[in-house]
Amino acid sequence: HIKMSSRSFRSKPNSDVTYYPRLQGTNGACATHHNLSAMAARDVLGNGGNAVDAAVAAVLVEGLVNPHMNSIGGECPILIRMADTGKVVAINGNTAAPQGANPEYFLRRSWKDMPDSGILAAGVPATMASLLLALESFGRLSFADVATTCLALANGGFPVHRGLLHQENFGILDMAARINREWPGSATLYLVNGNPPAEGSLIRNTALASMLNYLIGEERGANGSREDGIKAVRAGFYKGDVAAAIDRYSREHDGLLNREDLAIYQARLEQPLSRKFQGAEIFKCGFWTQGPTVLQSLAILDRFDLRSMGHNSADYLHTVIEAVKLVYADREQFYGDGQNTEVPEIALLSDDYAALRAALIDPARSLPDLQPGDPVNMQAKMALNKTFGGASWGHGTVHVDVIDADGNMVAATPSGGWIKNGEVMPDLGFPLGNRLMTFYLGPDNHPNCVAGGKRPRTTISPSLLLKDDRPWMVFGTMGGDQQDQWQLQYFLNLTVFGMSLQQAIEAPKFSSEHFPGFFSPHDRMPNQVRIEERVDAGILSDLERRGHVVAAAVDWTEGHMLAASQDPDTGLLEAGCDPRCAKSEIFPATALCW
Repeated sequence: HIKMSSRSFRSKPNSDVTYYPRLQGTNGACATHHNLSAMAARDVLGNGGNAVDAAVAAVLVEGLVNPHMNSIGGECPILIRMADTGKVVAINGNTAAPQGANPEYFLRRSWKDMPDSGILAAGVPATMASLLLALESFGRLSFADVATTCLALANGGFPVHRGLLHQENFGILDMAARINREWPGSATLYLVNGNPPAEGSLIRNTALASMLNYLIGEERGANGSREDGIKAVRAGFYKGDVAAAIDRYSREHDGLLNREDLAIYQARLEQPLSRKFQGAEIFKCGFWTQGPTVLQSLAILDRFDLRSMGHNSADYLHTVIEAVKLVYADREQFYGDGQNTEVPEIALLSDDYAALRAALIDPARSLPDLQPGDPVNMQAKMALNKTFGGASWGHGTVHVDVIDADGNMVAATPSGGWIKNGEVMPDLGFPLGNRLMTFYLGPDNHPNCVAGGKRPRTTISPSLLLKDDRPWMVFGTMGGDQQDQWQLQYFLNLTVFGMSLQQAIEAPKFSSEHFPGFFSPHDRMPNQVRIEERVDAGILSDLERRGHVVAAAVDWTEGHMLAASQDPDTGLLEAGCDPRCAKSEIFPATALCW
């Protein structure tokens, strides 16, 4: 036994102390996936903006400084609660397929699956429309005001961070060969004489700066109200010079996307979905995202005494994993764009259906099949010969949470348009998205079969919480199929086990790989689950005896959560971010509270 030094600053055990401190304040709270976007949000709040203005500013900066994870060419679902109305609203900032997209188009060109990169994977850039709808409907400031920091960084340059260089499969180091070989527009911006830049060197995106200056000019030329100016920005992007540049690039590269597709595109205000669970109410976007998987999972798990099982015990992990497997089978079978396909939303979220599905969980054995239910006919199982398989929905995402002193709160999850899957358009400084890859080419009755104007289902999924019907928290993460698995575990850590915001972020997590994976040939790994190494080996052995195939995850790689909260009783604000973001070499996540 080694003696503890009497001069140590701490002699008590600290295994239950978080790595990152609790950040608390009374004036504002934000959490983002880059320090510069967090500072942009802080500056906007300090200059008279509200949480919506700050979130829009942060998302614009995220698309510049984390281009391996998102850009203005991608998508951005948003959840907002304004203090004066108390109403939670969702913004459908998902892309839409070009009008000319259909299965026959791709099949005639010998595609067996939807392309996962390049111009044919691109839909309408949706993030700008989503941000402008939020700004016009709920903000206080002009587009010029919220774009100030992004414009300054694009002109003056931002330092290359370690994640932008080193992230596996997405960073510049791993992408340099393809960029040099295929995408001269990307090489000009992100390589130096064909080589990756040094960490800390500056990248100046003058093309993006020029686009922002053009849009600001359109706003100032509107000579009307603040709202009129924002409408002019939208017209400049979707009908003006930006649309013309996108149309020109698409035609030069034999793409489907054209100016008419941009002109008719609209982000949409929607009613979010929600579920109450142990005194909290969680809000998610609709079935065009995977967000309702959290609501379905909670409906199942509400039938089990999770607290008595103990956090991350074998019984607890087995029960939650099995619920996730059942719900994600439903996700593959039913989720999609509700305006273009019939989704049995009410039945999927009903308590009666949840009870049927919960009864399938065997406490002693894991389920081997990808087994959706039949909510329309209220059956626990659908015949396996009627089920769809399905591919993963993609990954590469950032997140932004903001709460202001008035209690307005925003959760935004921008994604897509990253440098891994498309060339930077030289005239605009960003790539188009590749979310069309999540569509299917058949069968025709698949809820996510590609069609002109249809919006693909997506993983990106912000969250907003009430506690005892009062505003409490916004949170989210990156991570593709894992996003809502991690958010579910975070939520249970808060509500079932009473953890603090930062404890809930840092607690060990898992990811089921039971459903089909991302890359071709989209292999499914039945019963496989990745669990961080901090979980006791005896517990992992117990899971294996129940039929789970346990794969050890490198510690501090399952999560990447961000959150901001307001104490419903005292009004105290808090913000937190995940050490995993830096440990996994993805991005410099930052939380601020003051």
